[in-house]
Amino acid sequence: MLMSRALIRGLQSSVWRRVSTSGVLQATQKHDVDVLDCSVPQYNNRLDTPLPDVPFVRNLGADQKKLKEKEKGAWTSLSKEEKLALYRLSFELTYPEMKRGSGEWKTVLGGIFFFLGFTGLLVWWQRFSVFGDVPHTLSPEWVEQQTQRMLDMRVNPVHGFSTKWDYEKKQWK
Repeated sequence: MLMSRALIRGLQSSVWRRVSTSGVLQATQKHDVDVLDCSVPQYNNRLDTPLPDVPFVRNLGADQKKLKEKEKGAWTSLSKEEKLALYRLSFELTYPEMKRGSGEWKTVLGGIFFFLGFTGLLVWWQRFSVFGDVPHTLSPEWVEQQTQRMLDMRVNPVHGFSTKWDYEKKQWK
């Protein structure tokens, strides 16, 4: 009962009230959230839709209203700055401004190179500080001796290693 009264009072006033775990009412500030109503036409800058549904500036100031009235007359009486101001009332960006690429690719590429460099330094550090020397069993001499030993023992003579060695000519088939 106490919680529902607090909830109703909170909905009616500008300050929300909530009941804490101890049962005491605490006031918290209500946050206003801007809600985008997608059922009304919105302004957007897109190359494939050259004429947006609504103008860029909807709420005109006094100077802008005077300029809009002047627009109804002859356009030859308008200066270049006034024509540009009228354009900016309807559109935020021009086509070249919309086509102009952002420099975001430079940041992404820089980040990739930074992490590749950091990874290279980490691998280099591990190679010299973490890992030991290469085992002697991987040296070319050892591999040659082991191969000769396997041939002498005739390891897997049916389908394996020894089938590829010619024992009479002492060379690989």
